[in-house]
Amino acid sequence: MTDIICSGFGGQGVLTAGLILAKIAMDEGLEVTWVPSYGSEMRGGTANCNIKIDRQPIASPFVRNIDLLVAMNDPSVEKFEVMMKPGGILIVNTSLAASGRKYRSDIVRVGVPANALAEELENPRAVNIILLGAAMAKSALFEKEAVLQGLENYFSEKGKINPKNALALEKGWAAAA
Repeated sequence: MTDIICSGFGGQGVLTAGLILAKIAMDEGLEVTWVPSYGSEMRGGTANCNIKIDRQPIASPFVRNIDLLVAMNDPSVEKFEVMMKPGGILIVNTSLAASGRKYRSDIVRVGVPANALAEELENPRAVNIILLGAAMAKSALFEKEAVLQGLENYFSEKGKINPKNALALEKGWAAAA
């Protein structure tokens, strides 16, 4: 079983990134749970989601020992790094994380300047997609084509076609490679 948390401020697309990942897992025929959690503020408050992916039925949707943490800001690292399994993967948005911060030595940390990369793409709302790309590249949970297809499916079902999303995913994938 793979236990994942995506975390950040409300409005950063944290829940969307987790939902895209959950839908990719479903499309791959896996068992999945996705549980959102957010503060009373719609934008600016804290938000995160628990995602579990497995080939077997999942007994509980709640993540206690994180295999993969996607942290869009410093408060997310502060809150969830302690819950990571040794050897777990932390994808951190270095555009919003304090430089010089000490991280656990028993986890794999991948820093991605996601806000800066999104600006390069002239797609400032793609920070979540960039970090999702980095997370998928580093974790090797799914093949790149499945992730790209899942991303396209998610947005096309909502009637939102934006070719820049695929570019953002590719940018994140490359940043983690």
